[in-house]
Amino acid sequence: MTQQSGASSAVLEVLGASEVGPADAGRVKGFVLAIVLVLGGSGVLLTVNQTFNLQLFGILILDTSFYYILLALFLSLTFILYPARKADATHVPWYDWLLFAATAGTALWLAWHGGRIVAEGWDINAPDDATILAGAVCLLALEALRRAGGIVLFGLCALFMTYPLFADVMPGFLWGPAMSVEETVRSHVMGVESIIGVPMRTVANLLVGFLLFGSALVVTGGGEFFMSLAMALMGRSRGGPAKVAVLSSGFFGSLSGSVISNVVTTGQITIPTMKRIGYPASYAGAVEACASTGGALMPPVMGAVAFIMAEFLNVPYSTIMLAALVPALLYYLALILQADHYAAVHGLKGQPASEIPRIGPVVKEGWYYLFSIALLTYLLLELRAEAVAPYIATVALVLTASLRRKNRFNIAAARELLLDTTRNVVNIVAILAGVGFIVGSLSYTGVGGAFSRELLQFAGGNVHLLLIFGAITSFVLGMGMTSSACYIFLAIVLGPALIDGGLNAIASHLFILYWGLISFITPPVALAAIAAASIAKSNPFTTGMQSMRLGLINFFLPFLFVLNPTLILIGEPGAIVHDVTTAVIAVWLLASSTEGWLYGVGRIGIVSRAALFVGAFGLLDPGWETDAVGAVLLAGVYAWALLARRRRDGRLGTA
Repeated sequence: MTQQSGASSAVLEVLGASEVGPADAGRVKGFVLAIVLVLGGSGVLLTVNQTFNLQLFGILILDTSFYYILLALFLSLTFILYPARKADATHVPWYDWLLFAATAGTALWLAWHGGRIVAEGWDINAPDDATILAGAVCLLALEALRRAGGIVLFGLCALFMTYPLFADVMPGFLWGPAMSVEETVRSHVMGVESIIGVPMRTVANLLVGFLLFGSALVVTGGGEFFMSLAMALMGRSRGGPAKVAVLSSGFFGSLSGSVISNVVTTGQITIPTMKRIGYPASYAGAVEACASTGGALMPPVMGAVAFIMAEFLNVPYSTIMLAALVPALLYYLALILQADHYAAVHGLKGQPASEIPRIGPVVKEGWYYLFSIALLTYLLLELRAEAVAPYIATVALVLTASLRRKNRFNIAAARELLLDTTRNVVNIVAILAGVGFIVGSLSYTGVGGAFSRELLQFAGGNVHLLLIFGAITSFVLGMGMTSSACYIFLAIVLGPALIDGGLNAIASHLFILYWGLISFITPPVALAAIAAASIAKSNPFTTGMQSMRLGLINFFLPFLFVLNPTLILIGEPGAIVHDVTTAVIAVWLLASSTEGWLYGVGRIGIVSRAALFVGAFGLLDPGWETDAVGAVLLAGVYAWALLARRRRDGRLGTA
């Protein structure tokens, strides 16, 4: 979660992104480390207290006050963990301590007056001192966002924070009622739609627990276990390292939910291994980039966006998990098949047997990782205990890990767990507090609803045109924003339009998520591909183009499941079985077409590849007629290959 290479750090810096990691090691030591651990531990303890209603402090903390306390504990730490400039990388200067104290102090003051804020409606009319402090919180939140999320996201959120000030002079659907500076800062800080709106509520109520669980997996050696498990399962097969990269990144990414962290952790091992057995550097980087991007789409955790989605839709998180399962599996199936076909075409072998661990000892050594994930999944799907599930799974993991000799959980591991969790929570709090400005301004001005109505009207009732507009908008915004920020913005302005257009609500929001993440593997930004290229030592643009080709299925999957919800397991059981089966076959044909290899035939020519490409889309499109087209084209390619083989054998026999 927090490891990253120097090259990857440089890439993120150039693109205006930022991740907490070893780069903060020079600052986090001694007294500073103690501050981080104390505040981080207090925040986690407070969240546990609130989640389980333990009342450890003898009082019931009002939710509003609870959110402000979390800001005091975690948002303030942004100024300790993230330097304002490179020169401060090894120490915490006086002005960072000042910003830290100002953030903690103002947020705690708001928490102390939490009851009055709600009862007296301070978001509309507050005392002068509260209004002044609210203005200070806005500025502090923006600076924290700049440090944690980069300059692009900072600029966008700063624009939206001030939007109510000039909304009355904007044209058309961008118009909104004007607000004064005092009204704007009061609404952002003391209202329930902005800084402590849906994003922050999701962090407090759900995300802290899942971030704790993810950190526990990392600290206890889960990354190494999943890598070994993937090697044991796939390492010996042709092109094994590429398949190991897909599986290990899928395992790790589904639990961390962070694309870039996934690339720079698993990629350090998988990319050099792929290159060693013959994969070109750009192809190796592209495989890792695509596999890591898919981790944010793969249950059980999927990252912050899935939890925010559940909050927006007011459905259990388990519903989002189930809906996301089949599309994510189809995506990873496409990556596995393409890696296999490429290896077949180019004669690439697997790893030497001496480097491959046996599956039995691997599972025996790390069974507790699988147990904790199974327990988490059971609690989510069967008991619908989203809030408490990650804490129970974390305790189970820590207790079982403590029984093992290797990676035994001890005091040093507990400290690392708390530090890693704190870093991750600080990162997400800093970003989502800033993103709250977008939610608040769109709500206060009414522009979000107006944009949705305008989009519906412009599409003229044509659902396909509406989806194309949505895909383009999601992709463009995804290039300059984090996946969470992109999703939140589009969930407000685009989600209602898709739903009002007659599309399934869950499918519509997953559509937005998929298209927002596509920018990670698509030039010109392709952040995951660039990070992978820095490890592979390949051309970033070439790696991005290769990533786009490998991730081709992701350009079509969102359209398929939003128009045909059976692929997200919504519909009649018979229809679900049929559509999922044909989709699996279609993914196989698409992989065969892109790589030029067909099982039972071998290499295939351009005509056969084109036929399989068309056949794949025939099977993806719901309906017996199009399925028949796909089946006929597949049968035709096999028949043509069989006829060509007989002719070739006949010529050889005559000779």
